[in-house]
Amino acid sequence: MPRLTVNEHPVEFRMDPQTPLLWALRDAANLTGTKYGCGNGDCGACMVLVDGEALRSCLISLAESEGRFVTTIEGLSHDRSHPVQQALVAEQAIQCGFCTPGIVMAAAALLARNASPSDEEIKAALPNLCRCGVYPRLLRAVRRAGRVMRREETISAAPAPGIAPEDAVRAVPAMRRD
Repeated sequence: MPRLTVNEHPVEFRMDPQTPLLWALRDAANLTGTKYGCGNGDCGACMVLVDGEALRSCLISLAESEGRFVTTIEGLSHDRSHPVQQALVAEQAIQCGFCTPGIVMAAAALLARNASPSDEEIKAALPNLCRCGVYPRLLRAVRRAGRVMRREETISAAPAPGIAPEDAVRAVPAMRRD
């Protein structure tokens, strides 16, 4: 049984070792932030970090993942505070959101090794396909995330996922019965 570390937790998958990592993450680990897009490595929707390198999880098997450290979008930041996530929101570089997890993971890998990438380096590191066409805003967002990582800029954090308890229940006016 393949053993690896997923989002800092040791995991043993009771699955065929030739199963793509994508399906182990989505189906067995219920980490559905990693998206199935094309299944042949063209779109990048399934991008995860494997030992810090952005890889398409549809192209790597559990056997190839054995003993490695995998980070999914869920493990990158529990409160959406990673600079890439913050910059994508701030630059309005998210449309439908389907490709976003893969883009975030590819950008995070790039900025971890080079916090001052050129536009050409960004384009090369983010091979992800986005049907919404956010590419110009995406370049701005990655550059901005780099500035945040270099401590040249800050971005106000987006609210944590969920609804504040005081917003979840609101008094409903009594209905008139005539």
